Amino acid sequence: MSRLTEMVTDVRPLRESPAYRRLWIGQTISGFGQQMSIVAVAFEVYQLTEESFYVGLVGLAGLLPLVLGGLYGGALVDAFDRRTVALLSALGLWACSMALVLHSAFDVRSIGVLYGIVAVQAAFFAVNNPARAAMLPQLLPAHLLPAANALGMAATNLSFTVGPLLGGLLIAWKGVEAAYLADAVLFVAALYSVFRLPAMPPAVKKGVPGLRSVTEGLRFLKNAPNVRMTFIIDLFAMVFAQPRALFPALALTVFATGPSTQGLLQSAPGIGAVIAFAVSGWISRVHRHGVAVAVSVVVYGACVLLAGLAALSDGEISTQLALWGCVAFLAGSGAADMVSAAYRSTILQTAAPEEMRGRMQGVFIVVVAGGPRLGDFVIGSLASLTSEAVAMATGGVLCIVGVLLSVAAQRRFLAYDSREPTP
Repeated sequence: MSRLTEMVTDVRPLRESPAYRRLWIGQTISGFGQQMSIVAVAFEVYQLTEESFYVGLVGLAGLLPLVLGGLYGGALVDAFDRRTVALLSALGLWACSMALVLHSAFDVRSIGVLYGIVAVQAAFFAVNNPARAAMLPQLLPAHLLPAANALGMAATNLSFTVGPLLGGLLIAWKGVEAAYLADAVLFVAALYSVFRLPAMPPAVKKGVPGLRSVTEGLRFLKNAPNVRMTFIIDLFAMVFAQPRALFPALALTVFATGPSTQGLLQSAPGIGAVIAFAVSGWISRVHRHGVAVAVSVVVYGACVLLAGLAALSDGEISTQLALWGCVAFLAGSGAADMVSAAYRSTILQTAAPEEMRGRMQGVFIVVVAGGPRLGDFVIGSLASLTSEAVAMATGGVLCIVGVLLSVAAQRRFLAYDSREPTP
């Protein structure tokens, strides 16, 4: 019985910090709507163009704003009250959700306008996410951070699970406008959770940050090999093996169904992550975080490779069997990603000094959100040259090779111990 208890999710952060609990609940609820909106944008772009390449461009449209917003947004987080930065950027995100509602209500049907809204949305997200992540060490003691990061990943992946499924059903029932409206309504929960947070002024008042503040963060990263490796390893996964841009084409052509199947494919990684989270009590007891990150990302790449092979086998076996095989392997990729993200976030929060946390979280969001956007373009382009199934399998192979090569070049990362965190 004790072993079973040890495996069950560690929810102590939710019990011990009411502020963290509100933040987590708000993130979870608003995440459902955000994922509905992501499905709707991808589906609408594919309907307008009938090309996975243009769906991939959705991610590329937000890449530059995300990079600039993440790097400078991290400097803002270190210079100003983190609650204020989080609240203002959340209001910007809500305005973007409303812009999608208006775009649909007036039947604009312009991929250029959609790309523009996605770009502005990415910039606000790149400021908001580092602000929220940098708050955690001020809301919780260090020993609860791994559990809190696992809870955060669970919230994200629960939204990845429920949001796309509901989004696919809403689109099939009432069109993309219903998904956009749901996003705008549910995002109010995120606004409320940030509004209720206590003030979090910076340790040292610096005024409006300039380019020097950004470059200080990059110079710190240059001399922080363990933190840097978490970014490098994740980039291999997100740039080469993030298959979400392929889901509309897989649903409508390979599996010959519709938006509900797109929602199923998009929610599959979240399903796997939620299952992994349910038995994540062991995460806080693992101290070799470098090994844990490397192994989990290799498993992620292997699952994406197998999902591609399952989709490629359609025609040799029944379509339904190929579909469910693809869904199962995508779920495995989500489980591996949840474990990787929990440890990468903890390394960043404990190894980076307080005065650098905002800027390091800014770089973190550039990698974890910008990487998939670049990955959308890479895998969408590869699918245009080959096929969706081949592109997915190839991406999984490239991810595995990239991780193994990077670990071989920086073997000290495997010795990283959370009991003695060093950047």
